[in-house]
Amino acid sequence: MKLWKRAAAAIKDRKSLLAVEFSRRTSYRNTDLEAAIIKATSHDDSSVDYSNAHRVYKWIKASPLNMKTLIHSLSSRVNHTRSWIVALKSLMLLHGVLCCKVPSILAEIRRLPFDLSDFTDGHSCLSKTWGFNIFVRAYFAFLNNYSFFTSDHIHRSRANLRLEKVDSVNQQLDRIQKLQSLLDLILQIRPIADNMKRALILEAMDCIVLESINIYGRICNGIIKILPNAGKTDVAATLKIVNKATFQGEDLALYFEFCRGFGISNARDTPQFVSIPVAEVEAMEKMVRSVEKDEQKEEEVVVEEEKAIVLLEKPRLQTIITDKWETFEDDEYCFSEKAIQEYHQEPLPIVVSNQPVYYTMPDLITF
Repeated sequence: MKLWKRAAAAIKDRKSLLAVEFSRRTSYRNTDLEAAIIKATSHDDSSVDYSNAHRVYKWIKASPLNMKTLIHSLSSRVNHTRSWIVALKSLMLLHGVLCCKVPSILAEIRRLPFDLSDFTDGHSCLSKTWGFNIFVRAYFAFLNNYSFFTSDHIHRSRANLRLEKVDSVNQQLDRIQKLQSLLDLILQIRPIADNMKRALILEAMDCIVLESINIYGRICNGIIKILPNAGKTDVAATLKIVNKATFQGEDLALYFEFCRGFGISNARDTPQFVSIPVAEVEAMEKMVRSVEKDEQKEEEVVVEEEKAIVLLEKPRLQTIITDKWETFEDDEYCFSEKAIQEYHQEPLPIVVSNQPVYYTMPDLITF
């Protein structure tokens, strides 16, 4: 069965190559690049074709115009595949393109040209491929955000050069926070099924481990650069970032331990990162505590001022006790027992008249 699957996969790749060879030539298509992309993303899970992958990188570095061919060919191949092998190799190939460090290319990519957020392999039952599906989705989530972050950083840097501006402390803090979010995403990429110890998974994890080292190193360097310039207004945000970097360093160490046990070659030695000075962290904590105390004092002063507001004194009401009450005729007549008895004995007559009653309306118009 495995031999039959490999033969069928090889036939698919051969068909794709023949389609490229007999396709119509246009000015914006590079058939040699398309052929290299197909070979670099073949259905073979036993190895990675690094020679064709490097050929793709050379074409991209030679001319930014080749990016159109790459995006069109790679997105078309991914959108039509149901194989986790082709999907993963496509992600690895695009990851290598992002590592070429060519600003014109990185600024153009922005988001990935395909969507693998809900990818599911269609060549085997779910009980065998669920781990590979999760791996591909997690890799795509990281790479999609990483591509957008890199492109956005290049655009911002170009804008600052035109305006002769320097990134503010808040912008640097925002960049570090985004890097920390990327590190959270990359730490989710790991083989979790028992049948995932494949050569292709090991190769992909080697790339991911190196990228995690790169991102965490950028976080630590960014924090060290920003510490001297963090004032009272930014010290709380800076301290929050420093604390998260400390926890992420512990998570990264556990991640390396897991990868080392799985057999990832690049995780054999845990790298030594530049440590954040403890004295700087303690100074920031004292500064945050002092700011909180000042805020509490200000709140207490406001409360005391509110309590000190003098209200207008209302006139006092007095209770008078006396047996001399002044009576009014109407009240006496209406409420005396004698009047009530007289009413029941001789009720008021009802007036009935055949004569019309005329009313004089007031003149509301003439003054």
